[in-house]
Amino acid sequence: MIVLISSQLAAQAGGSVFSFLSLPASARLNALGGSNVSLSEGEVASAMCNPALLSDSTGKQVELCYGYYGSSQHFGSALYGHNWGANYFAGGIQYLNYGKFVYADEYGTLDGATFTAQDILINLTYARQLNEMFTVGVSLKPVISAYEIYTSFALGADVGGHFVLPEKGLEVGLTLQNIGWQLKGFYTDENGDSDLEMLPLNLQLGISYKLPHAPIRFSLTTHNWQRWNLSYQVANIGTKRSDQKVQYYTTTNVPWYDMLFRHTIWAVDIVPKSNKFWITLSYNHRRRQELNLVDTGANVEQKSLAGFAIGAGLNIKGVHLGVAASQYTRSNYTFQFSLSLDVNQFIK
Repeated sequence: MIVLISSQLAAQAGGSVFSFLSLPASARLNALGGSNVSLSEGEVASAMCNPALLSDSTGKQVELCYGYYGSSQHFGSALYGHNWGANYFAGGIQYLNYGKFVYADEYGTLDGATFTAQDILINLTYARQLNEMFTVGVSLKPVISAYEIYTSFALGADVGGHFVLPEKGLEVGLTLQNIGWQLKGFYTDENGDSDLEMLPLNLQLGISYKLPHAPIRFSLTTHNWQRWNLSYQVANIGTKRSDQKVQYYTTTNVPWYDMLFRHTIWAVDIVPKSNKFWITLSYNHRRRQELNLVDTGANVEQKSLAGFAIGAGLNIKGVHLGVAASQYTRSNYTFQFSLSLDVNQFIK
């Protein structure tokens, strides 16, 4: 069962350890396709994508997020921001809980006992505004995973920059996420040694542009530029001999234009000047391709909303509510909710 959990996550994020790091930290980020490194909207959770997105507006902000991942699986985060002049700080925790699992022996016999599995990320972020247009930031990220009796610990970091031209409605973000590696692996040999893996490195570049005379904004986030090939393997069961079943893998053959498109996330926002609400629709092509449902009998693709995400939010006197829906697994939809409080509005 532990191997199954690890395999499912690896398939979702390209075969790396700690793949849960790609989960969105808020409903806003979920609605934007799972990641956005260019939009500085005063949401403290945006620092989980790009530490340079902290700003004057994220000071004394508390944000709580909860996501339903399907079955008994759920994830969430809690973050807080604080500022000292042009120095911006934030700290928080993000978790993914896979629920309870029943022990079984090699014959599939269940004994009734259960165990749990979860991943935890601690995020500590610092950003500094260099001038009216440039902000830079860095995050330190201890990561812990505990699957039954197996545990792993890693230490990672993010670095990022943000450039804005307010009068042009243009924002650009650049970040390198998950610089780091495991300090303790899941499995150890008889000598106490284990294979230590790198975290899922992700180089992202994004741009956002708001139309000058309409409440519409477009965002393009490009990701994983440190690795061009984002193809994946499909597990199959075949017969080696008449009495023996074996598992083998086939690698998808992806044309270059499809591969290029898999490095992109597209989003469009409706954001009125009053900033009282937002509505967002996005498309993540890599997620669409990897979660396509195929009827193996007819060998045809089944209808699915994989790759698409939609969300909406409401801002009322320092209280920000957000909700988003997307698809991160083949069998379930992910619903995520966020509540953000601007403490400054309540201590005047």
